[in-house]
Amino acid sequence: MANELLEGLSDLGHRIECFLPGVERDVPPRLTDRDNLLFRWGTSQWRWNRWYSKTKLVAFVSGLLARTLASLRLRREVSRRHRADAFDVVFQFSSIEKVAAPRRLAGAVPLVMFPTTHMAGELRWLLAERRLAWRCQPRRSFFAVAAIRVLRTFVQRRAIHSASLVICKSRVFREHLISDYAVAREDTIVIPDAVRLERFAELERKPAHPPIVLVLGRVAMRKGVEDVVSVAHALLERGIDARIRVVGGPDLSSDYTRLLDELPAENAEYARRILPPKIPGELARASVLLQASKYEPFGLTAAEALAAGVPVVATSQVGAVEDVDRAVVAEVEPGDVDAMVRGIVSMLEEQRADGDGVAATARSEARRLFAREVVCAQISDALVALVERS
Repeated sequence: MANELLEGLSDLGHRIECFLPGVERDVPPRLTDRDNLLFRWGTSQWRWNRWYSKTKLVAFVSGLLARTLASLRLRREVSRRHRADAFDVVFQFSSIEKVAAPRRLAGAVPLVMFPTTHMAGELRWLLAERRLAWRCQPRRSFFAVAAIRVLRTFVQRRAIHSASLVICKSRVFREHLISDYAVAREDTIVIPDAVRLERFAELERKPAHPPIVLVLGRVAMRKGVEDVVSVAHALLERGIDARIRVVGGPDLSSDYTRLLDELPAENAEYARRILPPKIPGELARASVLLQASKYEPFGLTAAEALAAGVPVVATSQVGAVEDVDRAVVAEVEPGDVDAMVRGIVSMLEEQRADGDGVAATARSEARRLFAREVVCAQISDALVALVERS
């Protein structure tokens, strides 16, 4: 997503300096040799398979600490560059904690935040699903993650009020931020994530038989993993000719893969994590994407499925489906397994009746809502308007 923003905004002529806490790495070729796009690297040399990253919990804590310290060190470089050539706006991507933003810039330069999630929401579902978590992983991991999220929630609740503008990935995410952090509605704007449509432009659809209902993403907290298992059992009990395929792995803070041991082998499988280049191939074989999340500020996998011509069954908490034509989206309430099954059956029937038409509509909706040029034009307009007001 960051790459899409950098490419799209630089294409529009904005001059961008991108500050990253890690040591210098290879940049995607499409972002190199752009006179208006510069990268400034930090000092974090955090690596896997070291004493500080041998277990998931230790890696989670040490990685967070390493990024925080490196971001603090970046403050000096940000200030130095601002003195040399003053910034018009500071655009903070992903996080809400303003670790790398120098205090001396506060009030002088508008701060824009584009968060991917918020800790109050993550903490809420961590606590709500504690019994599920305890079935899957040690309690010490749960309590360590909970303590960190309590602290980050407190920090974020204060930090977000320093922003002149908060770009929210969806309306549902905006409502969470307003409710949890008392963000003023007038200081927010809703702009979705961008999808790299080129990844799916030449994709040849080859739906499998029996039809595959693809579950793509992290096997972790708030993703509705237990509901996916229930959907698989319901499809089997009702004799519905479809197969659940779960693709993805846990993250450092949450691992629900044990729940997938309960998938019925007759009509379901867990394929584990795959490399990103293989995702288009998974979508080419799928007939429906199921996104059962209970909290999802956006849900990039749902947007990518549409770009690949695959209809989606998703909960009302998945921001990516808010404005999509209901011909290719079935929206259900979180935890409503019966509604998920009905949505899957409906989407499969639509595909059997007019598969090419469904695929064309899905792709069209993805272009209309998530194309890089569409999203970046909205962000550009918002930034220009903010700077002019300032």
